[in-house]
Amino acid sequence: MKYKIAICDDSDADRQYILNIVNGWMQAWGHTVHIDTFSSAESFLFRYAEESDFDILLLDIEMGAMDGITMAKQLRENNDTVQIIFITGYSDYISEGYEVAALHYLMKPVKEEKLCAVLARAAEKVSKNEKVLSFETSSEMVRVPIYQIRYADVHGNYVTIHALSDVTVKMTLGELEKQLDERFYRAGRSAIINLTQISRVTRTEVRLSDGAAIPLPRGAYNALIMPLKQA
Repeated sequence: MKYKIAICDDSDADRQYILNIVNGWMQAWGHTVHIDTFSSAESFLFRYAEESDFDILLLDIEMGAMDGITMAKQLRENNDTVQIIFITGYSDYISEGYEVAALHYLMKPVKEEKLCAVLARAAEKVSKNEKVLSFETSSEMVRVPIYQIRYADVHGNYVTIHALSDVTVKMTLGELEKQLDERFYRAGRSAIINLTQISRVTRTEVRLSDGAAIPLPRGAYNALIMPLKQA
């Protein structure tokens, strides 16, 4: 599989050091990687306006006019799949990383084995996000990337997949469940929920980050907590 990686750091020495590690990881694991380096957040965003297909972003926080956190927030406005790895000499920003769903923080000086481990995690997540399901309705074929599915619910003989746009198809919830991965939880007979989209769980319902409320069957609360902690 081919990955497109960006390294954004205003330190020439740090940028080259990270580049060398990424090249070593690529060769050791046999990955095909395209790498671009940027000395500022502004230069990355200028390129991103034309090429928005980066898979992994290795991002310094303390930079010039625009810091890494601000850049990541801007990026997340229309891209929720790029894996962001912050590389910083300061621990003060860790809490802010949750706002942009950063995969990991690495403290400078970065250890090669630690960065390689995080790169492997990022690559795994990218490969999962690439999986696309095809659904045939009465009038068209619709392709939906798995990561976009927030939840699915059943009404009679039909299942509605709630993604960027809703798709209703004639199938069983069990048939859909077999095509999904460990990010999804079967909540009783009527719904499958993307664990990464959950913002709140009570004993009677699940709230998603978009505000959707999904009824939780009696006794399902404790069963949901364990996979949610591991998601």
